[in-house]
Amino acid sequence: MTRGCVILAGGHENFLEGIRGLLQTKFETVVMVADKKSLFEAVDKLKPRLAIVDLSLPISGEVNVAREIKSRYPELKLIVLSIHEEPATVSEVMSAGASGFVLKRSIAKDLLAAVRAALKGRTYISPSLEV
Repeated sequence: MTRGCVILAGGHENFLEGIRGLLQTKFETVVMVADKKSLFEAVDKLKPRLAIVDLSLPISGEVNVAREIKSRYPELKLIVLSIHEEPATVSEVMSAGASGFVLKRSIAKDLLAAVRAALKGRTYISPSLEV
C-alpha cells in the first residue's frame, strides 16, 4: 500500500490500539492522539496525507470534526469512523469533505479499502450503509 505516516484520532485507547495494529502493516508510522488539540498539533508537525478520526472525538459537536479538519487542512485525506448509521450523518460528514465513512462494526473489512480509496483520491462509504 503506502509507507509514511497516518494520524489516528479517538478517545478510546483500547479501540484505537486494535486499529493501530492493522494500520502498522501498511504505514511506517501510526500516531495516535486522543483530542482535537493533539490532532491538530500532530497534523501541523507531521504533515500526513491521511487522518482517521472517530466521529466522537471531542470537538464542538460530532459532525463538526470533519468540517473543522477539512477547513484547516483541505489537502488532508480524512476517514471518519462512527457507530452512527443515519444517512443524514453520513451525508453531512461526506459533504464536509471527508474521503471516507467507515462504520466501527465494519472496520475489519472496510478500513483498508477506505484507506486505499482515499489515497487514490476516491471516496468510500461502508457498503452496508444506505446513503
